[in-house]
Amino acid sequence: QVHLVQSGGGLVQAGGSLRLSCAASGGSFSLYAMGWFRQAPGKEREFVAAISWSGGDTQYEDSVRGRFTISRTNGQNTVYLQMNTLKPEDTAVYYCAAKGGILSTVAAPYQYWGQGTQVTVSS
Repeated sequence: QVHLVQSGGGLVQAGGSLRLSCAASGGSFSLYAMGWFRQAPGKEREFVAAISWSGGDTQYEDSVRGRFTISRTNGQNTVYLQMNTLKPEDTAVYYCAAKGGILSTVAAPYQYWGQGTQVTVSS
């Protein structure tokens, strides 16, 4: 059983930056692919970014590519999402997630989820 605890997020003006963190415990973090998803009010949860267990492979949703960076530190059991040049349309609750095996851009295969953290970008 993997337990994910998120931190970071908050309110920022458009063009600003935020970093989300997701700390894992209770499992072999280095064996899990990690993903970030987000859900805006009235919308379905959508993929944002994912990283392989080794960190050697990453995937991004088109609208965040070049602005967001996913990374991980296996020694600290933590995955990060650095978000730059934020836009109002990035406003959502962000979730980190873990799955065994290869990374996925789909939410369903992820077995463990963080508690979610609000990111609000003002115009």
